[in-house]
Amino acid sequence: MQAGFICYNGRFLPGSEPILTADNRSFRYGDGCFETMKVYQGQVLLSDLHFERLAASMNRLHFDVPLHFTRDYFSGLITDLCAKNGVSRLARVRLTVFRGGGGFYDPVDNTPHFIIQCSELSRKIFELNEKGLAIDVFPDARKSIDKLSSIKSNNCLAYVMAATYARQHQLDEAILLNHHGRVADTTVANLFIVRDGRIYTPPLSEGGVCGVMRKYLLRTELPFKIEEYPLSITDLENADEIFLTNAIYGIRWVGSFRNSNYTNATAGILHEVLYEMLPISL
Repeated sequence: MQAGFICYNGRFLPGSEPILTADNRSFRYGDGCFETMKVYQGQVLLSDLHFERLAASMNRLHFDVPLHFTRDYFSGLITDLCAKNGVSRLARVRLTVFRGGGGFYDPVDNTPHFIIQCSELSRKIFELNEKGLAIDVFPDARKSIDKLSSIKSNNCLAYVMAATYARQHQLDEAILLNHHGRVADTTVANLFIVRDGRIYTPPLSEGGVCGVMRKYLLRTELPFKIEEYPLSITDLENADEIFLTNAIYGIRWVGSFRNSNYTNATAGILHEVLYEMLPISL
């Protein structure tokens, strides 16, 4: 995803310049968290929710968070970086936070360091997929259910392997289950089902990541009621629709899960509502 420049701890550097050592704790232990954001016309979409989650994640990981680590501080750096790389119209941005070096599993420095990267997106601001996604369950790992499971952690091994599994089996996405055998989330999204006119998504107590688009839909008044409810494999098979959400794609509808096929009427309506209601001039 690398564009010409990155931002490292507030400094703009060429993306080709080495900045990390072998002692980097994100490299060694996955010690940190990240945000993936979409920038449109120089503005971070849903910035309040992104930086609310980032602050919660850093506090939960016991970083010593500097007072200047605010939404305005990071938004300004992101805006400047996108402009410097010529991608302000529509860009994907990753903000990675990691602990200062030193120590083994027990850190000796809780200072957060960060890297911001950006790359141009060629799609429209949000575009509903024409063909339904094909999804299935990743069988080789289970997500834990604890205080860390909702964080977008730098330790992403289960998601990496789930994405690899999806590619190997000609799937668009793979579902990660928790240790109860219920839905946690997917490789890059939160999952929703539609049944009898109602929408359901797993609560965060099921082990899924606290997705920004998920939270936006839950907080927004919509023409459909969304309920948090644990979802089993049987619930997926008996659903009328399944759709996935994240901050980059918005809403994507699922066409097939194993031997079940789905429509996209509700997902299509929500896509239009989302397009109209996002707090930015589109």
